[in-house]
Amino acid sequence: MQVWPAIDLRGGNCVRLLQGDYARETVFGDDPAAMAQRWVSEGAEYLHLVDLDGAREGRSVNLDAIESIVSVMDIPCELGGGIRDERTIELMLGLGLARLVIGTKAVKEPGWFRQVCGRFPGKLAVGIDARDGRVASEGWLESSQVVATELARSLADQPIAAVIYTDIARDGMMSGPNFAAMAEMRRAVEIPVIASGGITTADDVRRLAEAGMDGCIIGRALYEGSLTLDAALAAADQGTSG
Repeated sequence: MQVWPAIDLRGGNCVRLLQGDYARETVFGDDPAAMAQRWVSEGAEYLHLVDLDGAREGRSVNLDAIESIVSVMDIPCELGGGIRDERTIELMLGLGLARLVIGTKAVKEPGWFRQVCGRFPGKLAVGIDARDGRVASEGWLESSQVVATELARSLADQPIAAVIYTDIARDGMMSGPNFAAMAEMRRAVEIPVIASGGITTADDVRRLAEAGMDGCIIGRALYEGSLTLDAALAAADQGTSG
């Protein structure tokens, strides 16, 4: 199972939000490239980047920070947040990002998402962020009546890189993942599913691997030191092999 350390960008800084609330922000560093290099030095083989300003404003905002990371990385980096048109997709892939995560536009215009998946096969992941199993969008500021697993099934026939599934209620809360929701999504589709939200301990990582998740994204736990990247990687291996 892949382990993706998260680097959330806001105002050029590395931050974490509680449950996606922009008013509950903690800044963990002002040098995103240095943070990326730290995770690589500790064994990261993938990085998950989020443009939080972009998610809220609907356009790419932290471009300089994103470029500073990608320019010094030789591992796959994915980016989500504010990617809502083909021009932005072309721009971001041109920077060297391995793949992009599209959430709001995929929820609101699934026909458009199908079209761009065909144009950029294997380069786009669908970001499905949910509260109580219902999809949220616009940087988590809007909730919908769309059922998360139904959205995933409706798009699963496309050449999608992965489903990035986040339980908003758990995100940043250090309370453990929503294992039931993650397992439900894993059963719903055959494409790779990456778990996000609430991953706090090595046991959380191991259980997700045992549940068949293809990857997990870890944020606050790594930054606050309750979980080391080395322990997370070892747990992922243990859960996969076990």
